[in-house]
Amino acid sequence: MSLLVDPEIARRVDALELPFDAHGVDPYGVRKKDLAWAFTLLARAYRSYFRVTAVGVHNVPDRGRAMLIGNHSGGVAIDGAMVLASMMLEKNPPRLAQGMIEKFIATVPFAGMWAARTGQFTGLPEHARRMLEDDRLLMVFPEGARGTAKLFTERNSLVEFGTGFVRLALETNTPIVPFGFVGGGDAVPTVYNAYKLGKLLGVPYVPFTPYGAAIPLPVKLRVHYGEPILFEGTGREDDEVIARYVAKVKTRVAELMEEGRKAS
Repeated sequence: MSLLVDPEIARRVDALELPFDAHGVDPYGVRKKDLAWAFTLLARAYRSYFRVTAVGVHNVPDRGRAMLIGNHSGGVAIDGAMVLASMMLEKNPPRLAQGMIEKFIATVPFAGMWAARTGQFTGLPEHARRMLEDDRLLMVFPEGARGTAKLFTERNSLVEFGTGFVRLALETNTPIVPFGFVGGGDAVPTVYNAYKLGKLLGVPYVPFTPYGAAIPLPVKLRVHYGEPILFEGTGREDDEVIARYVAKVKTRVAELMEEGRKAS
């Protein structure tokens, strides 16, 4: 391990219940040494810069398949990074949450390789299904890039949820753990999204704040996890049935966001 790696983080990575081989690499290409380095950096941001409070971590199963489903905001997906950190730092035993990232990240030099080595993969249904069938912990933001594109005045709202996560949960008999993340839109108070500039750069948009670049402010963040929700079905239900299930999850996420705001 590098001297830059926090020994506590190294112990937590070693405690992950994943099938690493003798070289510290799992079947998905996740590398222990890259996890240790990445979570050392995330732990500093989590504990010292954003001073994150995580509530209800016990609601996330200690092992076995599950989907973390929550709201998205903050321009640069700080929420995703802090949710990953909460699973590694607050859970005992620790868990590696694996997120479905935007496809453009795979085209960014070094970013795609780093993401894969730390367990984050492009949001393709076949990737998600395979991970759940292998009893992994999957993190999904049903709002997608529309969520991180929220302006400061919209930071505590929810936009339309995609439906694919519910069908996937039904197909794989996976419990959904809803969560509400509070503070992402305050850390990056977006006032304008430059979509044309984003297209030129190969990203959905480029967020701008009152002070220019989308550099996160040291705002206290909170994440509240709710009890798991397990829907019964096959994933082949009518759209109306799926829409009702999605609405139930979205309502619970909104409730957890409100709990977080009241506790802030």
